[in-house]
Formats: sequence, C-alpha cells, structure tokens
Amino acid sequence: MASNKKYWKSVEQLDENSAIVEALQQNEFVESIPTDDFLGNKEALETSSTTRRDFLKYVGFTTAAASIAACEGPVIKSIPYVVAPDQIVPGVANYYASAIADGNDFANILVKTREGRPIKIERNDRADSGGVNARVHASVLSLYDNNRLKSPLIDGKQASWDELNTQVAQKMNEMAGQEIVLLTQTFASPSASKLIKEFTTKYPNVKHVIYDTVSASEALDAFESKFGTRALPDYDFSKAEVIVSVGADFLGDWQGGGYDASYAKSRVPTKDGKMSRHIQFEANMTLSGAAADKRVPVKPSDQVKVLNALLGGSTSGLSDKVAEAVAKAKAQLNGAGSRGVLVTNIPDAALQKRVLDFNASSVVMDAEKPIMKRKGNTRDVLAAMNGVVSGTTKGMITIGVDPVYAFPGTEFAEAYKNLDFSLAFAMKPTATANASKLVAATPHFLESWGDAQMKKGTFSLMQPTIRPLFDTKQFQDCLLQWIGKADQTYYDYIKETWAPVLGGSSWNDALEAGVYVSDASVENEVTPSEGTVTIEESTSNAAMAFASQDNGGMELTLYTKASIGDGQQAGNPWLQEMPDPITRAAWDNYLTVSKADAEAMGFENYNVANGALNGSYANIKVGETTLENVPVIIQPGQAKGSVGLAFGYGVKDGVQEEMMTGVNAYKVYENFSSVQNVSIEKAGGVHEFACTQLQNTMMGREIIKETTLEIFSTKDVKEWNPVPMVSKDHEEIPVTSPDADLWTSFDRSVGHHFNLSIDLNACTGCGACVIACHAENNVPVVGKEEVRKSRNMHWLRIDRYYSSEESFDADLQKKENISGLSESLTGFGELEDPSENPQVAFQPVMCQHCNHAPCETVCPVAATSHGRQGQNQMAYNRCVGTRYCANNCPYKVRRFNWFLYAENDEFDYHMNNDLGRMVINPDVNVRSRGVMEKCSMCIQKTQLTILEAKRDGRKIKDGEFQTACSSACDKGAMKFGDINDHDSKVYADKNDNRMYHLLEAVGTEPNVVYLTKVRNTNEV
Repeated sequence: MASNKKYWKSVEQLDENSAIVEALQQNEFVESIPTDDFLGNKEALETSSTTRRDFLKYVGFTTAAASIAACEGPVIKSIPYVVAPDQIVPGVANYYASAIADGNDFANILVKTREGRPIKIERNDRADSGGVNARVHASVLSLYDNNRLKSPLIDGKQASWDELNTQVAQKMNEMAGQEIVLLTQTFASPSASKLIKEFTTKYPNVKHVIYDTVSASEALDAFESKFGTRALPDYDFSKAEVIVSVGADFLGDWQGGGYDASYAKSRVPTKDGKMSRHIQFEANMTLSGAAADKRVPVKPSDQVKVLNALLGGSTSGLSDKVAEAVAKAKAQLNGAGSRGVLVTNIPDAALQKRVLDFNASSVVMDAEKPIMKRKGNTRDVLAAMNGVVSGTTKGMITIGVDPVYAFPGTEFAEAYKNLDFSLAFAMKPTATANASKLVAATPHFLESWGDAQMKKGTFSLMQPTIRPLFDTKQFQDCLLQWIGKADQTYYDYIKETWAPVLGGSSWNDALEAGVYVSDASVENEVTPSEGTVTIEESTSNAAMAFASQDNGGMELTLYTKASIGDGQQAGNPWLQEMPDPITRAAWDNYLTVSKADAEAMGFENYNVANGALNGSYANIKVGETTLENVPVIIQPGQAKGSVGLAFGYGVKDGVQEEMMTGVNAYKVYENFSSVQNVSIEKAGGVHEFACTQLQNTMMGREIIKETTLEIFSTKDVKEWNPVPMVSKDHEEIPVTSPDADLWTSFDRSVGHHFNLSIDLNACTGCGACVIACHAENNVPVVGKEEVRKSRNMHWLRIDRYYSSEESFDADLQKKENISGLSESLTGFGELEDPSENPQVAFQPVMCQHCNHAPCETVCPVAATSHGRQGQNQMAYNRCVGTRYCANNCPYKVRRFNWFLYAENDEFDYHMNNDLGRMVINPDVNVRSRGVMEKCSMCIQKTQLTILEAKRDGRKIKDGEFQTACSSACDKGAMKFGDINDHDSKVYADKNDNRMYHLLEAVGTEPNVVYLTKVRNTNEV
C-alpha cells in the first residue's frame, strides 16, 4: 500500500502562507545566474560571425594544446663535469668519516654524499665514543640553512676578509694592555687548544674562558679536585647490576650524553633471567625516569637529602614513602658491590665529589680515560660576564657561543653593545653576532677541518664533505693569520699536531677511519686558574644551601629536550617538528607542572573539538627576572612542589619567523644552576599546543606487552606472552592457527623476506630514528598549525604510554575486575587518566607491512600492494587520494598529503628554497598533494644492497640489510633483516619467547615484531 506520509525540510514549510517557501518553490536558484558576467556583452555575442562549428573547433584545439603543454616537464639545466672526478659516480653515494663537536653534541659520524652534496648523517661503527642523537642526525639540514651568514660583517655591513683582518689587527694593537676575553665553547680539540694557547701567548691581555651553554661545572670541579684533570668520568652501564640516579637524566644530555647504548645492553634480559635494576629519583619526568624499574618523584631540595642518605646519612626530612625507597635503593647498591653505580646531576661540587668517592671501586665508572666533552668553569664565566657589565673588560671575542642570548638576566646584553671591541665568530646572525661590531662568518662543520679527543685516548678527525657554500673561514685559519702563520693552513696545522698521536701510522688511514686510538699526550683546553681546583673554590656548593632554604615556594628544574638541546639548532625545522618523547608536543617549550599543583594554581589542559590540546599560561619569576606567558603542560610524574622548563627556545635572531617559538629559559639560569626557586602566577589567555598524541594510557589493553623479570624467569611463556584467541564456529582458537586465516598464502620462503624487530627493553624513546627516517625519505615539515590538526607527516612515530595505576600490571588487573554497567562507566573512565607517578613505556610504530594488509584490499586503484619481499608498497602515481587505506589501517600509520608541501610559500621550510632542497635524497620521490605515503621499509636501501651483492657475486651477510631507523639505533632496539636467513638476528628475534605482534588479534600478520618489555621489580 502506498504511503501518503509527507516530509518537510524546515518548520517554515508548515506555514502555507510563507512567502519564502513560495519563492523557493518557484525559483530553483534564489539569485539570478550572472550570465552576462562570464559571457560578456549580449549584443556583441548576437552580432558575432563565429559559427558553432568554428567555436567547437577552437575549443578543441586549445584543450589539446593545454593537455600537450601539461605533459611537458620543466626544463632543468645542468652543467656537466669538465673533468669528471674518479671517486664520484652519478647515482652512487660516497661516505666520509668525520665528527661533530659543536660544544653541546660530540659524535663520530659517517657523512653520506650524493654528487658532492651531504644528504645524511650515519653512525661510525668504528668509534665507541659519542652518541649520534636526533640533533646530530638533523645537523645536515643546518648546512643548507638560508639564514646562514654569507660573508664577514663590519658594523652590520658586508665586508671582505682583508678588511676584517685589518680591523682586528688594528683593534688588538690599540687595546694592548686592556683586558679582552676570548669566550669559547668546549672544543675537545688538541689542535684548536694548542692554537688558542699560541694566540693568548702572543696577546697576553687576552684571557681564554671556556663556556658550556648548559653547565656541568660542579661535576668538572669535583673530578679535577680528585683526579687533577678537568674532565668527566665515563660510565659503561652495560657492566652495571644496580643503577641509582638522583636527578641525572643519563639517557638524555647529562654530561654530554652518549650513555644510552651501553645502558640498553644491560637492560635486555638474558635467557637465564639477568638484567640490571634501575632506580631513579627525580623531579621532572625524563627519559631516564621513563626507563627506570622504579621511579620516585622528588623535588630538587629533597634530592640533596636523598643523596646524603644514600651516601650514609639519615633520611630525616623525607616522607615515609621516599625514605623507604631510599633505604631499599641503598641496600641494593651495597649488595651489588663493584657492579653498583650512583650518578647525580645536583649542582653541588661537594656532593659530586662524594659521589666520585662512592663510585671509586665500581667497574662501571672509568676515571682513567675520562670524557672531555665539557670544560667550562662557572666561576670564570661569571667573572667574564660581570667584567663586561662593570666595564673592566673592554673587548670580547666569541667563538661557537651566543652569550647575548644564553647569559642570564638582561644586563650583559646591554653592556655588550658598549664594548670597545666585539668580534663574533658565528655561522648565523645570532643575538651576539647582531650586537657585535665585527662578525666573522664561519663554515658548517661539514665544510670544515678539525679534530677532537672526546674521550681520553680516542682521537677523531673532522673533514670537509663539501666546498664552503659561502665566503666563510674557520676561526683557526684566522688565528693562524693573526699570530703570523698566514702561510700555514689549518689542515697542515692539524697534521703537524697529530704527528705524535699517529706515531708513524698513516694519516690517510686515520682520516678514512675517522678515529684513532693513541696514548699520546696532547694539548688540552686549559682553565685560567692553571691549577687544580679545590672544592672550597668551586662556585657552586649552592645545592646544600638551596636544600636548607625550603621557603615553601616552587622549585624549577631547567633541562634540555631531546630535540632542540641547547638551542644551537633552533632554526632546524626537522627538530622543531620532532615531538618531545615525554609530552609528545612539538614546536614549543613549556612549564611542566604536576596535576595537584596545577589544580591548586588554576592551570588546565583540555582538548578542543578537533582534538588539539590547549592550555593555560603562567608568569614565572626567578630573582628579578620574569618570564611572561609561559605555556603550561600538566605532566604526570612531575614531583609536587616542582616545575620544569626546557632550554633552547625563544631564539629571535638568525631564524625565520616560523621557528621563533617558545620562551628563553636561559634568562632565569641564575649562576648557571639548573635548579632555582621560582614564583609562579597564572596569566590570562589560552595557548595552542601542537601535540601528536592525545591518548595517554592503554586502558588495560595489551598494546605494549609487559611482564616482570621474576615472571619472565620462572613462568611458562604462555602465562606472560599468550597467543590471542579468536572465535570460529563458537570455539576459541589461536589467531596463528591456519583455521583462523581467511587468506590464501603464497610461499614466502623463496628469495628475501624482510622483517623488523623492535625490542621494547632497549628502546629509550630518544627519537634518533624519527629524524633519520625524515632525512632518508624526504618527509616534509608541515608546521605547527597542521600538526594541531593531526596532519603531521612522520613515517615513524614513538608512542608513549602512561599507566593509570602505579603500574601497567595494575591497569590490567583493574580492567579485568570491572563488571556491570556502573563499574564500566567509572572504571574505564578512570583508566583514561594517568597516575600521579605512572610507569612509562615507549613503542616505535611505523607501517607494519602486514602480510594480510587491510589497506591493500580497499584501494580502488591498486596503489598499495604487497611485494614478494614482504614490503607493503606504494605506487604514488597511481594514488588518487581516496584515503580508504588510511581508514582501514588499524595502526594509523599512513600519512596523506593534504597540501603540496614542497615549493609552496604556505609551508616555508627547507623544501621551499633551492638551498634547502639540496638535502633531498634523490633515491626517494618527493610526494605531491593528494597522495598517500608511509614507511616503505627503505626499499631503496634493500634493493641497493641486493644489487651490490649481485655485482660482487657474493652472498649477503646478516647486518647488511638496513633501514634508516635500524641503522640510526645504536641501542640495538631495532634490527632489520631477512627472516629467510635462519642465522640472522631478526630471525632469532622472531622466534624469541618475548616476540608478539601489535594488535595480533586483528589477524594482519605484520612483518614488524615487538619483544615484550620486562621490568626488574626485585627490591631485595
């Protein structure tokens, strides 16, 4: 029977007398179509003699012509070699061993070049000193920074080097007898140290002061007092059974960093159930705290009490919970004997000395071959700063440092402009360079010669991998000219300095290897005191006084982020867009506050309609200095009564507008101490964060599988790593059963079949793999606004999860005990919120390259398909941008190009200028708008390995196959290889008891495997 039901579109339609409804019913278009506007004059059209046939002919011709023109590619003119160099073969990469020593990051590296262009940084496996972190990987992009200085400057105007040299010589002669400070970074360079000493010998009124932007002066004072050398002890955490840290983020940048690789070795459980125990006392949530078996939040003033108690004192003044944790940690340290180690970052020389005494018998600490990456002396830096402010210092030469930006307060910046003589050696127009009368443009380290001794007895060579792009000179060449050795190049000077180091060995062999081990004694940076420092002379025994104040206010801990570090590369878009491993926020620094303190002060974080994170602002005051409108992030695990703020942001000079992010924390770095008393008040306004992860907990799901060392060692694998069960015909069967498989599989035992294994015990979340992937695969930078819309383009992300209870195991138990509707509503809601002191786990996630890939079945144009070698492949020129594949991917790892990110003024980053595009890898397409992209398992690298082996007529060895992420990971967390090679490490991992697949119950059969995380919870 037909229906007479009448449907209406709006309430207005129910009114029969409505004029609006009548008008809409009679007129299809509310307004008349403006035909005259696009057809032109109606009378002229009527008198036209063009016939319909001619009109169609002209339209057809112009359409065909436009189509033919569109098929023509742009004409790119290239200039061929007049005499082709033998060592450069077009299409084949060359690798050069070199080193980076920028005063903050020190590492031995390999530089990949293509047709003379450095395009990527790799680890130098021949060296064991210096960690290649995310900043080191990203440093290649800084070479192609459009904001670099192109030539010397005199009073802000371009000049020649002859003019600059004349001005310097004149000033140095005029100022004979007046104090000039030579303020430099730590070079750790035998040749540079020797040359600076020759320079100060010729000009005795020049005082050399070494300045580490992020100070380690107290630890240096303690080591110099005990051992007579201004250096830092080295630590091999692979030898440790018990590690106790009090405020030291040794997996981050503590004392120069580079300890994470040895740490990871002791954190992977052996088959007989052995792994180290790690206990962390800290205020901020750090990488070290996230990796710890037990983490105890303690504000900085209480950390002094904790350390005193560990060294034999009482636990007086500590809460019962902290005191109990200290007692257990102390017992375990003592029980470990020589395999126990205690480390701290408390800025107090006396306490640092006591820690060295405690570790004297530890096999973990090496004082005979110490680390030389830091040399700064706070006492001398303060004297230099105050000398400029007071006017007693008349001139200053800066090399590799930016004191106008990084010195605390504002007095120095004003006084610096009034100096009679100011010369800045700088690569970019930094704040100091812009305030200097003379500016010497320096080359990038990839354009330079140099050497370094990062660890005593291990020497490194730095060599140029490209001719200088601009009219720049190394400061060493300038010093040689100023001391009367203009006929000697710095290259020759290095060879002369290295003669006793090599002891007759080949210079070319050492240059090829990049490192050389020798016991030769060489010149080292010297402190003006020229003598052994005593603890009483140290500038900072202030931590003890800080602890005794206890004025009831908030305590600030200043730190460096894994991405920006000390701020030297604040203009690097790769690093700006790299999410912080802990907060997962990019493009910002912020005040980290505990939930309890945030509620008390009225701070809040909340998500807006599109999921983006917003938060409050705060004004913070240290002494007489106030930082206004500092964004606030509520950080799980932050110690009550404490806040954290990262260095390196707030840079306004030498960077483009998009990179002028955050606030300058150096302004509250009083006395160069990392802990400060601070006053905090809420400010008006709302800050928009670019946060890439909004789900903080796993809500009891086993996305990351975890167990304890005791269960791992004593229980059957089915109890701690069970295979998920699925239902078939109302019966539970393992998801790995052939009966659970709806697909017809093909024989994968023929040829290569690639897998990637990720050990969650070894992963520290450092992010080096993220930047390496960026560089290798031409991943675009999209900017803060696009990241807020969840449009970031990283092929590889590192998910960070907090536990809702005190541990992930407690989360799982809580979920399993939930029953009924009311408990579900409250219980699951509570599981969404992190604990006040949560456990933390990291999980790198990229395309899982599923053998049963759900993306492949839904693509209407077969743009994504499965290769015979296990990779899920993307054909970019077939993709029409339906995004069905992204919707059907359970891992959410596909990235869509919403816009054209290359050569687009709306995204004015390195891909938008000719210089920046020099970093692009020619082996990988730059994707266009409307195209889906994702991890390719670096198919260009695997195919190159196969072709090279085929050319050489040999079998491929395990370890030759690498992806960008696996080669960047010095911790061994990522292993890539061929599982058809049963002797390979990845095959062993795939058959390990700890192996599981992400979201295994979905049945996608990924070619990425994870190894269950194991925690050592033994407190006895």
